[in-house]
Amino acid sequence: MTQPVRIFGDRRSGNCLKVKWTADYLSIPYQWNEIDVVKGETRTDDFLAINPAGQVPCLEREDGRILAQSNAIIFHLAGGSPLIPADSFDTAKMLEWMFWEQYSHEPAIAVRRYQKAFMKLPEDSIDPALMAKGRRALGVMEMRLLSRDFIVGDTMTLADIALVAYTRLADEGGFDLDQFLNVRSWIARIDQELGLDSDDGRFNPGG
Repeated sequence: MTQPVRIFGDRRSGNCLKVKWTADYLSIPYQWNEIDVVKGETRTDDFLAINPAGQVPCLEREDGRILAQSNAIIFHLAGGSPLIPADSFDTAKMLEWMFWEQYSHEPAIAVRRYQKAFMKLPEDSIDPALMAKGRRALGVMEMRLLSRDFIVGDTMTLADIALVAYTRLADEGGFDLDQFLNVRSWIARIDQELGLDSDDGRFNPGG
């Protein structure tokens, strides 16, 4: 019997949850291996033997090959599925938004969330540029979603999964999503598509 893929990740990380949600949505069997980043579990010899970069998420295929980087992993998992558009331009557009998420969205929204919700840093200790950059990113999404239900095309794609992971938790970083109503409606739509609970991934469930 073929062994399921192994996913190494921290459930508090949006990047790791992208992988989990994609596998769940596509009914891909997997073994989840919880890695506590804060406790330094990505720096152990055992984990570094799997991913020398010392980062999660990480996927170990049935054949033993290793793949890292969240968006690369979900692109691999979703091959041949409706989560990747059939049209080549739409696929490229999906990738455009996935690259944007990594370079222009996550570095502000995810970092501010970590500093505020987990490290419990006071506001005056957090770089104010993170709020400005995060709000700018949310504004870009707000305009994109002005007249559409999904980031690319007429159905959910990997672009939606990649972006929703940290966007739905942006309030933990002090961002007021009530100021971005199109984004808030989109989050509810993707949560429903993925069957997510409102507390999924939160540092402070119920908060």
